[in-house]
Amino acid sequence: MEEGKNWKLKLRYGKETTPYKHFTALSDGLVGDMVGGFECPKGPAIMAMKTWATDAGESADMLRVIGAQIGFEATGEIQVYETEPEQPPKDNPFGYGINFTSYDE
Repeated sequence: MEEGKNWKLKLRYGKETTPYKHFTALSDGLVGDMVGGFECPKGPAIMAMKTWATDAGESADMLRVIGAQIGFEATGEIQVYETEPEQPPKDNPFGYGINFTSYDE
């Protein structure tokens, strides 16, 4: 348990390294038939996803591809921000913390 708490400190002080940066990606789009246990009313929504990726472009691509796999079509500009991680990096880029906020047009 203690080891799990220290990953941020190890990254910060260089005891562990990763080729990836942490981002949060956001996009306006349309929700269709959701799969994989995700739920959101059909129609316009904003998708948010946290990513470990090589750069902001890869993070945006991940949102677009993963969103399409679970029933979301990114139709607007994808905004990407470098953010503090909530999960440690892995051996490959990955996304987590996916959520949707629906709205009326």
